Amino acid sequence: MDYYGPMELLQRFRFAALVCAIAAGALPAQAQTKKPAAPASVESEEQESDANAALTAELFYELLLGEMTTSSGDPGTGYNLILDAARRSGDPQLYRRATDIALQARSGDSALAAARAWQQALPQSREANRYLLRILVALNRISESAQPLRQELANAPTRDKLANIRALPLLYGRASDKALAARVVRQTLEGELNHPAVAPVAWVTIGRMYFAADDKARTLEAAGNALAQDPAEEGAAMLALQLMEAGVTQAEPLLTRYLADKPLPEVRMAYARVLLESQRLSDAQAQVHAVTREHPDMAEPWLVQATLDVQASRLDEAEAALQRFTALLDKQADGEQRKRALTQAYLLQAQIAEKRGHYAQADAWLNRIDDAAELLAVQGRRASLLVRQGRLAEARALLRATPAKGPEEERLKLQAEVQLLREAGQYQQAYELQAKLVAMAPQDNDLVYDQAMLADKAGKPEEMERLLRSIIARKPDYHHALNALGFALADRGVRLQEAKALITKALEYAPEDPYITDSLGWVEFRLGNRKEALAILERAFQKQQDVEIAAHLGEVLWSLGQRERALDIWRQGLRINQDSSVLQGTLKRLGARP
Repeated sequence: MDYYGPMELLQRFRFAALVCAIAAGALPAQAQTKKPAAPASVESEEQESDANAALTAELFYELLLGEMTTSSGDPGTGYNLILDAARRSGDPQLYRRATDIALQARSGDSALAAARAWQQALPQSREANRYLLRILVALNRISESAQPLRQELANAPTRDKLANIRALPLLYGRASDKALAARVVRQTLEGELNHPAVAPVAWVTIGRMYFAADDKARTLEAAGNALAQDPAEEGAAMLALQLMEAGVTQAEPLLTRYLADKPLPEVRMAYARVLLESQRLSDAQAQVHAVTREHPDMAEPWLVQATLDVQASRLDEAEAALQRFTALLDKQADGEQRKRALTQAYLLQAQIAEKRGHYAQADAWLNRIDDAAELLAVQGRRASLLVRQGRLAEARALLRATPAKGPEEERLKLQAEVQLLREAGQYQQAYELQAKLVAMAPQDNDLVYDQAMLADKAGKPEEMERLLRSIIARKPDYHHALNALGFALADRGVRLQEAKALITKALEYAPEDPYITDSLGWVEFRLGNRKEALAILERAFQKQQDVEIAAHLGEVLWSLGQRERALDIWRQGLRINQDSSVLQGTLKRLGARP
């Protein structure tokens, strides 16, 4: 005899009550009393009622037995009993229960059989159809999912339909054949593309499906169609951002179209982050300025604004932005999110003080940070302060003594130490340490790229070229490597046609990148095309106020006899970074005094 605990008994009693209710509701009501005499017709009805009563009792015991066998570890038998009861009673709750038992037992074929039986018995049931759709997708029977998907959309009211369409990329997210899933969804949504209320959302969903299938051309087409239907469709704007991140430059005009109206500030900020990752700092700044102007009470844009100002050495503006940011944070309740935001603000304040040479003040800002998760970042800034004071050995010891929580933080510690050596001008040691990082992940193109740049600084041009070519061989569209190799050749004045070809190829992958544009201007200058170089470099400097671009532009102006303009450009460069070795070297070589 089996013994059950109190909770299990309670669950069984609850189920028994449910079964009684199902059985009673599924069949005609039983006669409560039997009259002593009745006409033949009444007697016939009573006999039918007795038969129904017997069926109800039989159904009850079948259900109870099905649940008990399922609970005792035999879901197959339980599934068969309950599915049989569902077929005989036509009750949707029993069909759902049979399907759930199969799903819980991870029996996809049985779940599909139950869902099909359910839908055939109750063809108008949206719940049965939804179960069938999800099971077909889960079983990767993507082609068969088209019909239940079409039926679900046809039966859903507009609000539900929009929600269902938006959810389709998630529903098909685990499909092994992403291209097939995209085709099925595209064909199923064909009828929705002429409805103004539904079409923009449908096109966004189609675009997301194609993006998952790595079909960027169709993704771009879908995003464009969505914005043509509704220029304010933020889903299409986010799709364009994803394409930009994937290197599809043709998506940017779509985003520009969306931003011309009344965009969500979150979309502007997402665009600004993409621009930052592409090193288009001036363009990013324009977007952040727009958000701070249109939504001055949003805190995050002020922090990003401060970060951009620090990178451009606009220290007073950075400090003002941080003050605005912290004032807005003061209105927020205490919590982890606010704590993390304040940590970022204090780190920036420390960086501002460091750039001004106020090392004690910088350390005081760092002392205000009480966040164990940011210990490595804090110690990294402290180490940078020590390097600026000529105490490199202490800085390295400080970093090495900082505890790491795992392999990832160990790698970050090594990267921070490489940066310290770079700041101190110890390029050979930095190169050797970077080689250890590369050995940990030899296929990491970003790490190899950094090693190549350090090889160049350490006087190893052949090694730099070898490393950059290894990246290009693995990833031909890695535009940073193409640009770096082309610029290095141009800067040394060797193989200039090859240098130009490399830089031109890099621009195909990142046509708006001001640093690659700068490289093109520099190679044109080396080729003797000074007027063309001037136009290119002016365009680059207008897009990005960078000290090295200023150095190159000034030199071209100087060579053309426009010396006052050259001096003015160099003065702007010195305001950005007066310690730039590139600019200082240019001034010394030309004997110029801005």
